[in-house]
Amino acid sequence: MLGHNWYFQTIKKYTTIFGLLFDNINISRTDDAGNEIQAMKVPLSYAGKDKILARLKQDPAIDRQPAITLPRMSFEMSSLYYNGDRKLDKIGKLVIKGDDADSAKIQFNPVPYNFDFRLYVYVKNTEDGLKIVEQIMPFFVPDYTVTAHLIPEMNVTRDIPIALKNVTMEDIYEGNYLDLKNRTIIWTLDFNLQGYIYGPVMPKPLIKFVKTNFRVAATTADYSNTVQLPVDTITVQPGLTTNGEPTSNATLSINVDDIWVDDDWGVVKIIT
Repeated sequence: MLGHNWYFQTIKKYTTIFGLLFDNINISRTDDAGNEIQAMKVPLSYAGKDKILARLKQDPAIDRQPAITLPRMSFEMSSLYYNGDRKLDKIGKLVIKGDDADSAKIQFNPVPYNFDFRLYVYVKNTEDGLKIVEQIMPFFVPDYTVTAHLIPEMNVTRDIPIALKNVTMEDIYEGNYLDLKNRTIIWTLDFNLQGYIYGPVMPKPLIKFVKTNFRVAATTADYSNTVQLPVDTITVQPGLTTNGEPTSNATLSINVDDIWVDDDWGVVKIIT
């Protein structure tokens, strides 16, 4: 069973889909009169909270890379696990036409997995954090569904629910509480993405004819033996007219070699 070599980048696609949801968040700052004095796009990166906090504390004087500025966001995949509640039939499969008329491609039903993501929002003041979080929370009621083309080889498109599970906030100070330069407010938003992991695509020959021979038992003239005498042969095959319409009439059907697996064909029964 193991030994097939395939890679659909499914987990990478789920990670990209999640990140793109939050890649275009903007906030503005105003003066006491309500006039806009600054507008900015909030940067987003794939990184854990500890890595971002280490960069925030970094001294620009001792390294070529300066400490990062706020506000900003980061996200990471925290875990993934099997979800038996969404289990599909193990023997179910998707079948599409292959590279020629006598072959098909099959792929068995995918395995359901849940992916937990965490989105971190880093700000210096409470107002910036509220502006960012309020642009996210209303879209998850409790989930937001994204349609993705996951397996191009099999034309697989699936709706992917992403649910917001929890929101927390922490206020971190380094040193003096009166020194706001050392303050970082971190919002943590926990999400759950319901995805699937897909197995390999396998080529298979098409079965276009099914022949069944019917026989009856008969006794020889001297009653010494019993033999099987043929009675009828029933052949079942696809039927399709030249206009692309399904048919059960063999005389109206085109050659079975010209009928593809995803055509809208009928069933022809021939008794001989």
